[in-house]
Amino acid sequence: MDTPCTLPRPLLSGLSDFVATRLGLHFPEERWRDLQRGLVAAASEFGFEDAESCARWLLSAALERNHIEVLASHLTVGETYFFREKSSLDVFREHIVPALLRLRRDGERRLRIWSAGCCTGEEPYSIAMLLDSLIPNPMAWNVTILATDINPSFLRKAAAGIYSEWSFRGTPEWVKERYFKKRKDGRLELHPHIRARVTFSYLNLADDVYPSLLSNTNAMDVIFCRNVLMYFNAERVKRVSGNFHRSLVDGGWLIVSPTETSNTLFSSFMPVEFPDAVIYRKLEAAKRPIVVKPLVFASEPDGEATVTSEPGLAAVLEPIEMPALYRDAGEEACLTARRCANQGRLMEAMEWCERAIAADKLNPAHYYLLASIEQEQGHAEAAVCSLRRALYLDSGFVLAQFALANIELSQGRRREGERHFANTLAMLRTHAHDEILPESEGLTAGRLIEIITSVLASLPRE
Repeated sequence: MDTPCTLPRPLLSGLSDFVATRLGLHFPEERWRDLQRGLVAAASEFGFEDAESCARWLLSAALERNHIEVLASHLTVGETYFFREKSSLDVFREHIVPALLRLRRDGERRLRIWSAGCCTGEEPYSIAMLLDSLIPNPMAWNVTILATDINPSFLRKAAAGIYSEWSFRGTPEWVKERYFKKRKDGRLELHPHIRARVTFSYLNLADDVYPSLLSNTNAMDVIFCRNVLMYFNAERVKRVSGNFHRSLVDGGWLIVSPTETSNTLFSSFMPVEFPDAVIYRKLEAAKRPIVVKPLVFASEPDGEATVTSEPGLAAVLEPIEMPALYRDAGEEACLTARRCANQGRLMEAMEWCERAIAADKLNPAHYYLLASIEQEQGHAEAAVCSLRRALYLDSGFVLAQFALANIELSQGRRREGERHFANTLAMLRTHAHDEILPESEGLTAGRLIEIITSVLASLPRE
């Protein structure tokens, strides 16, 4: 039975407006009971004995990022499980990935997947397991699986890769047998080779700037954002949808929950109907209907699958044209390199970046961009060298130091990563809180401090 609202209506109304503005979460009057229930749970964590005092504090205090994160964790459902909403995962496995593999097998062998609002990690790990069955040799392809969430505690649990039986409801037994080992406490621990394929990172879909090379949210082939957008109002969903559209390469796919599908809210995408799911596709270069041909799979002895028929999916890309006039050869080449990188055309991006460096060898921004491209190509050590060159040319280059920290973490070198984060925070103290950082695409010093704090808070406790 629902608990009746006991907080004053003006207070609930103000709180509803507050969470819509700061978190993008939609709590109209008919959902005020849910809002009050979440506030009651958050009040004790904030140190208040009652929800009303907590609400008045939230509306009057200068809140820090961790306060917003705590509130968000109590107003959203952090409950998911492996292979949830099987129909969309089937489309991903049987149509989308095989088409991408065929499209790229003779060129740049890369796949970029983003699980946006990943909660405690069951979704991105499900994606990693599916890719493990389709790409048995991970060294043959450069595969990125980025998983982001606003809640550091969720990210900590996700990074640990340890789950109770509740996360496996409806999951086939072979998944547990192939990819998990039983612990003494009865929980199941994910095998390291699957855990290593997913990179977890803090990101607020309602607030942060994306796509961005800084957060690695650019040039995505597929974005999963399921059971997240239902918490946002229509205006916020349109804004997030636009950001996702820009984050995808042309021909890329957006996968939302069946309850979130809307041709109005995702009007910039083309809906593609499959037998049991509707998936959205970004098609800027060719506005024409999609014909999805059925794929035939041949089972192999080890249970893996190979494509034996030609898929009817192909990405259409516009050519990158050389700038007609150079006012500044280095800057023009750098802009073109960035444009190529944002479209996922990494070899072209690398060529233009090298032209930028040749034109201006003393510009640290060119080496920073080169490092971003190298990282996307899976060349972490080369990216580290480029970032060190950028810092040699500008010892106060905040984003280069921040990028070094992220690479060290992604390579399992936690102590080095934390050291670079500490150096970044020291650099940021010399900047005004609202100062926009160079090469940051609009990120302020204060926001980067909040992001680093959240990243450090999301690391598994040693």
